[in-house]
Order: sequence, then structure tokens, then C-alpha cells
Amino acid sequence: MKQNTAHQIAHVLIEALPYIQKFKDKTVVIKFGGNAMIDEALKHSFARDIVLMKLVGINPVVVHGGGPQIGHLLKKIGKSTEFIDGMRVTDSETMDVVEMVLGGLVNKQIVNLINVHGGKAVGLTGKDGNFIHARKINLQKTSPEMDAPEIIDLGHVGEVSSIDASVVDMLVHSDFIPVIAPIGVGDDGHSYNINADLVAGKVAEVLKAEKLMLLTNTPGILDKRQQLLTGLSLTDIDNLIDDGTISGGMIPKTRCATDALKGGVNSVHIIDGRVDHAVLLELFTDQGVGTLLLRR
Repeated sequence: MKQNTAHQIAHVLIEALPYIQKFKDKTVVIKFGGNAMIDEALKHSFARDIVLMKLVGINPVVVHGGGPQIGHLLKKIGKSTEFIDGMRVTDSETMDVVEMVLGGLVNKQIVNLINVHGGKAVGLTGKDGNFIHARKINLQKTSPEMDAPEIIDLGHVGEVSSIDASVVDMLVHSDFIPVIAPIGVGDDGHSYNINADLVAGKVAEVLKAEKLMLLTNTPGILDKRQQLLTGLSLTDIDNLIDDGTISGGMIPKTRCATDALKGGVNSVHIIDGRVDHAVLLELFTDQGVGTLLLRR
């Protein structure tokens, strides 16, 4: 090894040391999605990041999505898909596919990746330990021509009503790494597909996590000149939504982030999952690779 290279490695380790000390024994919830779930190199990069976090004393909890994989399998079996306001209309047959993909194929792939790289991951859905309680979502459409709002039934699409995180907490405070598929159970006993960002945020709240990290396909939150905004408060976020800087699909993600902050999570990071080792760069370096959101 050349001396310059050795010095660079030493510098990186020294830079990481205060962050490792600060976050030791703390819980970090990571929402895994986007390109990071599709690109093979990025998947392995992510798994190594998670294993390293656990080895240095941080407690990672992974919550994953899987929309593209669900869409691919539905297309393969000839099942059409309809989206309303960004949400997949999910009948009973589609829900079977969702459970098969999220709770089976995708979940076990992530578990296996983490285990291959030296971790001890355990896959869960909200049915395990009955820990994600869901309620059904119905959309309301209104217009000046209507006497009353139109109720649109999305089928098995839900939101988190409550979380009993005892099973996850038990895993977190052991040698295991929980990997959670965002499927909840309603009071009616039916399964519900829930947005993974929302599940990650609620899990972070209940676990009193130090950090919530949301991996995306963008550099983070951008201003109107498409420049990255690095440190934002709750007030900043409200102002950016009001003036249209934060719009479209970034609004529910930032709302999830602000809810988590209000619920007791110390900080939220919206980071670029397309960057190799994005999680480690955001956690352990001075620069980071995304937008940091703080309560104040």
C-alpha cells in the first residue's frame, strides 16, 4: 500500500471516529428504496453499510419498498395496475402479489445480502408479532359540480394506525438487524399495503430513533435553482412547501420526515441512494450526501 493511500485511509477513519462515538448504541431507521434496490453494486454497497453500522455499535433497522418489483410481477402474470394519486389500487388478487413480493422475494433478498456480508438480518412484515396495525385508506374526490365528495375505494391500501414495536425492539438490542416489509394488518384481519416511507417514519418514532434516513433517487431537497439544500428546520420545510419549492412526490416524503421529527426522532436525512455507500457517507463524514432535517 502506498503511503499516500494509507494516510487517506487513516484520515477517513479519524473523521469517522467522533460520529461512531456519538451514535454508539443509538437506533437508526433506514428506508431502502429507489435505484439502490435495483442496481446490483448499490445493493451490495448498502448491505455492507448496514453490517458496518451494527459492528461499530449502532442499531440499524431497515424498512424497504418494492413498487417496481410488484409492477414487474403483475405485468408478468397479466394483471393490470391502476394508480390514483400515486397509490396502487390493490384488490385481493393484487394484495396476494404484494405480500409475495414484499414479504417474500424482496425481503428475503435484502436479508440474504446483509447475511452474506457478515450481518445477522431477520425479515419481518407487520404480521409478525402483530406489530404494524393498519387502517384502510379511502380517497375523497371533490369538485364544484358535486353535491358530495366521491369516495374512491383503493382496496387493500392502508396507513399506520399504531405500532407495537416490541418484537423489533428485542431484535434491535441483540445481534440481529430487522428488515421490515411495509405490510400491516387491519382490525378486520386483512392485510394492507402501506407506503414504506410512512412505515419507516412511524417505526422511527416508536423506537425513539436517533435518525431516520430516507434513500431516494434525487440528491435530496433542491431549491428552485436545483441546488441542494443541506440543513433545514421544520419552519424551513413548511415555507418551501408553501412557495412551491418542494412539490410533487417530495411533499409526502418531507411530511413523513416532519412527522418523525415532531414524534421525537432527532434528525431525518433525505439522501441520494444512487451514491455508492450513501448511508456511511451521510453518517460518518463531515460532508454528507443529502439533506439534513432538524426540529430546530
